Amino acid sequence: MSGFDASIQVLVVGGGAGGAVAALAAAAEGAEVMVVEQDDRPGGSTGMSQGLLCAAGTASQAAHGIDDGPDIFYADIMAKTRGLADPVIARAIAEESGPALQWLIEAHGLPWELDTRFRAVYGNSRLRVHGWPGHGGADMIQLLHRKLGDAGIDVLMQTRLTGLVADESGRVLGVELRREDGAIERLGCGTLILACGGFGANPDLVAKHMPEAANIRYNGHEGNRGDAIVMGSALGAALGDLGSYQGYAMLTDPQAISVPPGVLVEGGILVNRLGRRFTDETVDIAGMVHPLSQQPGGQGWVVFDAGIEARCAHIPESRALLDLNAAKGADDVAGLARQIGVAPAALEATLVEAHEARSAGRPDALGRFWANDMPPRAPLRALRVVGALYHTQGGLQTDGTARVLRPDGSALPNLFAVGGAARGVAGPSSWGYLPAIGLCAAVTTGRIAGRAAGRQINGFDTAG
Repeated sequence: MSGFDASIQVLVVGGGAGGAVAALAAAAEGAEVMVVEQDDRPGGSTGMSQGLLCAAGTASQAAHGIDDGPDIFYADIMAKTRGLADPVIARAIAEESGPALQWLIEAHGLPWELDTRFRAVYGNSRLRVHGWPGHGGADMIQLLHRKLGDAGIDVLMQTRLTGLVADESGRVLGVELRREDGAIERLGCGTLILACGGFGANPDLVAKHMPEAANIRYNGHEGNRGDAIVMGSALGAALGDLGSYQGYAMLTDPQAISVPPGVLVEGGILVNRLGRRFTDETVDIAGMVHPLSQQPGGQGWVVFDAGIEARCAHIPESRALLDLNAAKGADDVAGLARQIGVAPAALEATLVEAHEARSAGRPDALGRFWANDMPPRAPLRALRVVGALYHTQGGLQTDGTARVLRPDGSALPNLFAVGGAARGVAGPSSWGYLPAIGLCAAVTTGRIAGRAAGRQINGFDTAG
């Protein structure tokens, strides 16, 4: 290709889950594929995650007697986002999440299975969270990169996208890349898949598009600077749901390890420095960051008991916190109150109210309905937590095949976007986020984009 140092049929920018899956899918269509990754090792947002993704209609669900499918999943997405998620993208993810997972299991041997201990909560009406038992996102991304090697797909590490080269129609002809030593290379491509993450590490973009999160600690990958948004916009791409993100109210301080949501689901509570609860812990897994940030000092304590701790001990983050002996502990309420510096009477009253509501079969003062769950009881544990921004969920507007769209709805000829680079299905803010939907979207749109890009190269898709 004239003016370029070399050329490749399908170029994938970003080596996280979305990019790796896109590369595998494009290669399965017979395309020549290359991945460029800015870090010196596989990781990114995937490596910082729990490695869990939701998927509907899987063989593992069927084996456990779970009645789920695309229509149910789609309805859950739209209900959680109050009907504001892009219906085309939501339908594509709902339809393709199960097949994408099955393809990775059957064609590439990924050991994902239904996590039956991750309850159907926070918007998921069915058990549909899948994972690799005993492993997290760091192991997942390492395994995916081994599969890239098995497929003969080259990955250029420590290589950052610095520019796009396109013609007047918006067709991407190639890219400019900066290598580790500072050298600039120009690589031509037939199709380009942007999988280079969101913009959580770009404070200017965060302040502009999600001002309520501007002062919340960022706990995502430092490479998420919004490169795809900036470069795609310059090419004429539309953007969608830039106010969407995953916040989290349980980042331990000072360990900076996420307390798994199961600790709350199993009966744990959040209290502030005064020993009082301030939110229903079972309603909004992402939006809970805001009521926490409004508490004295912007800090709180996750209070749980030995039983809850034991039921969550299989989760890697829980194991890490146990290994660090991070939790404060005491045999009674007064002892724990002294350990965490809150008024014993206030903490006692908080726990008594929750237990009374549970015994009476009514919602507690904050609206939490306990049903068969039990609030914490002695001996007690507590972890100090702060709120954090984990990753953004908005980005380049795409269609059902992950092609990037212009504001008028027409598609850019050969540009695709997946994962954090693309508009997701969490609606316009934090309250639309479903558990494990971020990695679900990355993996699912990764396969969709890779398959479409490979077919376009082979002449099966000539639209645009």
